[in-house]
Order: sequence, then C-alpha cells, then structure tokens
Amino acid sequence: MVEPQEAGFSRLVWGVAALVHAIGDTLAARFAACTVRGELSGYSRAASGHCYFTLKDANGDAAAIRCAMFKRAASLLQFTPADGQQVQLRGRVAVYEPRGELQFIVESMQRSGDGSLYEQFLRLKQKLESEGLFDPARKRPLVSHPRRIGIVTSLGGAVLHDVVTSLARRAPQVELLVYPSLVQGSESPAALVSAIEMAGARREVDTLLLCRGGGSIEDLWAFNDERVVRAIAACPIPVVSGVGHETDTTLADFVADLRAPTPTAAAELSTPSREADLALLETIAAALQRRVHRAVDTEAQRLDTLAMRSMRPVDAVRRQAQGLKLWSLRLDASTQRLLATRAQALQLSAARFHQASAGSLQAAARTLDRLDVRLSGLDPTQVLRRGYAWVSDDVGRPLVSTSQLGVGQSVRAVLSDGVATAQITSVTKTAD
Repeated sequence: MVEPQEAGFSRLVWGVAALVHAIGDTLAARFAACTVRGELSGYSRAASGHCYFTLKDANGDAAAIRCAMFKRAASLLQFTPADGQQVQLRGRVAVYEPRGELQFIVESMQRSGDGSLYEQFLRLKQKLESEGLFDPARKRPLVSHPRRIGIVTSLGGAVLHDVVTSLARRAPQVELLVYPSLVQGSESPAALVSAIEMAGARREVDTLLLCRGGGSIEDLWAFNDERVVRAIAACPIPVVSGVGHETDTTLADFVADLRAPTPTAAAELSTPSREADLALLETIAAALQRRVHRAVDTEAQRLDTLAMRSMRPVDAVRRQAQGLKLWSLRLDASTQRLLATRAQALQLSAARFHQASAGSLQAAARTLDRLDVRLSGLDPTQVLRRGYAWVSDDVGRPLVSTSQLGVGQSVRAVLSDGVATAQITSVTKTAD
C-alpha cells in the first residue's frame, strides 16, 4: 500500500512490498508470455519436483537470469536437462517478492537443436570412450627428469610466455622446443594435428605440452575435434594437456596422458622443481660425506691398532711366552692331580681285590671242608670198617640178590682190610 503523505512532502513514498508488487505487475503486463534462448547452468531438481537453474546468455555475454520450473511443467519435459545445454524457454518474467529478485517462470522447455556444441561434445566423448581412447590403462607416465620439452601452442598468445617463464624458473636446465599451431578457428584442428604429428615423428622431446588459454566452448572447440583427439592418442610421446582454465574441460584432457588445470600447471607437472632436486642432492651429498667420514675414521683406527702392534713385536712375543708358560704350568698341575687320583684309585682297587680274594679263599676252604666231610661219609672203606663186605662173582660183577647165587658158586668178598674167596654152600631167601 502507499503510505500517507507526510506534512511538507508532496512526493509519493512507497512501501517496500508495494514497490516490489508494483514492479511485478509491470513486468507481468509487459512480459506476460515470452520466449528466451540460452545455456543451462546449475540445474537441480528438488524433492518437491520443482526445478531451479540459471539461464546464461548463449553468446557468452555476462548476463544471466534465475529460472524456476514448477512440478507440472517439469513433468512434461521430453528430455533430461543438463548443464551446458542450449535450450529455449517459454514462460513469463516475474519478481520473487520475498527477496525482490527477478526470475523467469518456465512453462515449457525444449532443446535448441541436436547440433549444439555441448551435445556434439557429449556424443563424441561417448564414441571415443567406447573405443578405449580414454582408458586410464593406456596412459603413460611422464619422464621424471626430461632433458627437452615440446610445446604445441600459438606463438602470438600469452600462454607461450607464461609456460616458458614457468619452466625457466622451475627447471632452467630443460631445453624447450615450440611446435607452433593455431589454437582457435576453423583451421586450428588441422594445424594442431600437424604440430602433434611433427613432434611425434621427430622424437626430439621427452614430453609434449598442449597448451591454450581459457575461453568459451566455441573458443576451445578445436581441442574437442576428433582429429586432434586421435592425434594425441597416436602420439608416441607422453602428452600433457593444459587447455583453458581449471573449470574448462575438453576431449584433449581425457585422451592426454596427464591433464593439467592450466597451461602453467602443465609446465609445473612436466618437470621437477629445481629447488627440490638441489635440496635432494644436498641431502644425498651430506649422507655420502657422513658415510665416507665414518669409513675413514674406522680404517684410521684399524691402522693405528696395527701400527701399535707392529711397533712392539717383543711385547707380543713376551705375552705369547707368558701364555705358553702359564698353559705349561696348568698342564703339569693337571697331570699331577690326574696321576694322584689314579694312584689312589688303584690302591683302593687293590685293597678291595685283596679283601675280596681273602673272603673268597675262606669261603672255598669251608666249602672244601664240608665236601670232604660229605665225601668221607660216602667212602666205601668206611662202610667196610663197620662190618660190611662187598661181594662179587669171579668176574667182578657185584652180587646184590640171592637170585644171582648158586650152590657151589665161588664168590669174592672185599673187606676193610683185604679180600676173601668163598664158596656158596646154601642159599636161603628171606621173606619180603
């Protein structure tokens, strides 16, 4: 609403809401239905189904407008919007009153045509990717310390100066070769291919830098050309792509062995830092010096020891003689102890032998006495002394039964003190 005029003021004073609303009504009346063409940027779809994005000027001018496409209109889309696409929008201009921002309410969206650069970029990228040109396995490592670096770029741009300056500061020992080429325009793809093939045929550099400054997609389109991409893939030299600014992406970045965000970064990535190499060399030199000093000190100490030994050979001989005498004394003492121990052992063994022998003889004597007594008891002469006689026939066969006797038979009777001959006159057998 319009606030009442204050006393002394004839001008109309607007409230913020009233002013924004009035501007919105004016825009709605002037741009109730219009069509606008541009490039999508920051496209997003909320959980509610509404879509929000920015539409940039298609010609690259610094102009943009915030856009909102509500769920109903988004459901009618015939394609999937993506950043970079050229589109044509139908809708109305309005003001978002809570923030007072100008926005475009989209009622419909359609692509500006299948020939747009971004869509060509995506189709070619998909084709080359399916052929394996972007496969990380085919990318080659860069030479860690190149002797010579080639640069494919325009002679008239500031990029060459920046790259040369960076390399001169970072690695002044590296030699640079420039393969000049156009980097923009309809003739630039063929020129780039010729420069890359020339570098590959000459094989005079270790690393090849492909450089250009930033620009629009149209400005960088030569680095999206299929001929250039295939030339990079076929190049026998590792290629570093330093095209555009950090946010720019070309197909040359995907096929190159290494992608750098800027031309200057490409120069830095292709060479080691001179300061870092010098620091490493100083560290290695210091380590080698310490090792040499330790080795020299060790050998010097060893030489001193040998010199001291060679200067006093008599002392060494005396020490050896003393050692031999000591060992001789130890040997004599050990021999005497061993002989004494063995003599004691022999004496003890002899005593034990004599004691054992005496005991054995006494036991044998007692045994003989017992046997003698038993043998004496069995002596037949002793039996004969008790009145018995040993009777035999005339041929000496002993007679032990009456059945062996006959009347008139001659027999011999052996007595204790002699032999008698007798004749049998009668035989009487005793009852059992």
